[in-house]
Amino acid sequence: MTDSQTAAPQTATVPAPAPASDREPLLRVTGLTRHFPVTKGLFKRQVGAVRAVDGIDFSVNAGETLGVVGESGCGKSTMGRLVTRLDEPTGGKIEFEGADITHLGVGAMRPYRRDIQMIFQDPYSSLNPRHTIGTIVGAPFRLQKVATEHGVKKAVQDLLELCGLSPEHYNRYPHEFSGGQRQRIGIARALALKPKMIIADEPVSALDVSIQAQVVNLLDDLQQELGLTYLIIAHDLSVVRHVSDRVAVMYLGKVVEIAERDSLYASPMHPYTNALMSAVPVPDPRRKERRERILLTGDVPSPLNPPSGCRFRTRCWKAQDICASQEPPLTAAKAGHQVACHFPENSATE
Repeated sequence: MTDSQTAAPQTATVPAPAPASDREPLLRVTGLTRHFPVTKGLFKRQVGAVRAVDGIDFSVNAGETLGVVGESGCGKSTMGRLVTRLDEPTGGKIEFEGADITHLGVGAMRPYRRDIQMIFQDPYSSLNPRHTIGTIVGAPFRLQKVATEHGVKKAVQDLLELCGLSPEHYNRYPHEFSGGQRQRIGIARALALKPKMIIADEPVSALDVSIQAQVVNLLDDLQQELGLTYLIIAHDLSVVRHVSDRVAVMYLGKVVEIAERDSLYASPMHPYTNALMSAVPVPDPRRKERRERILLTGDVPSPLNPPSGCRFRTRCWKAQDICASQEPPLTAAKAGHQVACHFPENSATE
């Protein structure tokens, strides 16, 4: 949102569609790291660091949806908090619309808060139980001092209606709503300032399966109507496949593969991605073809002491000596498909 829009009263209380996307990178992340120090003793001497995010690179184009998948503990949620600057990066660079926001202070970051919003995983803990829905959804208007033509109450009611809720819910409290309704309230709050990009951290994982499709379809409809850009973090591969244009796969703080959705699901190149895909159940038991299930041996290594070279080599059936001595870079294996593996699958050289 520009300064001229904030200076004068807004002419519409429902977010207006964003300008047509030219598909240029809206967000660019380079070498992003986040290490949590591990201390010991009375003087809190640092004895190590948990490498939650350990050097990742990706970009998100305006108007597209990038899905990020990986098992629990791989650093997905930490990455989302870093991008929204809810957490301070240890290293690397975060660029939004060409501006470096990596280490901006609270005051300098305030204008960007309007353009980058977050939808949290737990719809129960992300809403203050002591505040009404009107207060919760209207908070961004008051914090950013944004004027509305017909007042904050009308703007909030329009947002609730846009997200499939009744305007009469304005004076109710969070405990009066179901999980799906609470997540819709969180979405309405994120949309209040007409953001350009939304980071959704597991937006449907805490909801019943019957409600998940409704929330996913709502996010899809809002993107089409408002021209939003999404970074959706999830562990459900079916949800990511439904909503994403491109998909990034994370393992132990690293991005191991990025590709267009159809390319990734049709021919995954990293062994870890292939193992994830093999675990997706086939909904039709009458199908003749049987997909071979890949069972990974061993546990996920600790991010406190990750393996040398390739992070996945301790569980990989294709690992060789080079995997322990050299870390594979994330390189383009084919058009629009990047993989970090010395011996990728489904490649022309295989």
